[in-house]
Amino acid sequence: MKQRLLIVEPSEVIIEGLKSVLESQSRFKLLEPEVSADNLEERILSTHPDVLLVNPTILNKNVSALRNEYNVAVVALVYQYVERDVLKGFDGVVEIRDGRTMIIETLAQASPVAEQHSQNNYELTKRETAVLIQLAQGKTNKEVADALNVSVHTVISHRKNITHKTGIKSIAGLTVYAMLNNLIDESALL
Repeated sequence: MKQRLLIVEPSEVIIEGLKSVLESQSRFKLLEPEVSADNLEERILSTHPDVLLVNPTILNKNVSALRNEYNVAVVALVYQYVERDVLKGFDGVVEIRDGRTMIIETLAQASPVAEQHSQNNYELTKRETAVLIQLAQGKTNKEVADALNVSVHTVISHRKNITHKTGIKSIAGLTVYAMLNNLIDESALL
């Protein structure tokens, strides 16, 4: 299945260069590029991309919000200075100096479609199980992060993977799943 890729970049030269790199690849379906982030949410709703390749300097919405609301991977396209803390929120970073192979691999690894195909084993990892147990006990993302000594972003990523693997979105559903799989018992919920 081809990954649907939306480039969000104001520079026509950069867009054309990326298109020449990516059009020859069978793993991507390039959507018509967007030159501004002003109508980005409408565009995401109408085209349903798997990956956004976006210039972070023009993005007017929080990356986590985009990822969570629209189930899309968000990759930064960097060719000028961007603070490291800003880039940490992205699913990947493509630098203008990266070679063809590096660009393609970064985009492929960031995509939820790639994640779906690469996971032949749908069982939860040990860390995902630990996060699930904490969530089933009624803890918030922040409390889970503190208990497991990881970042809140990591907890959110694990939650996304748990939801993907189990097909369960609600905390109540995840709690029932944990109980049915003997990960917790009723006494742990009190």
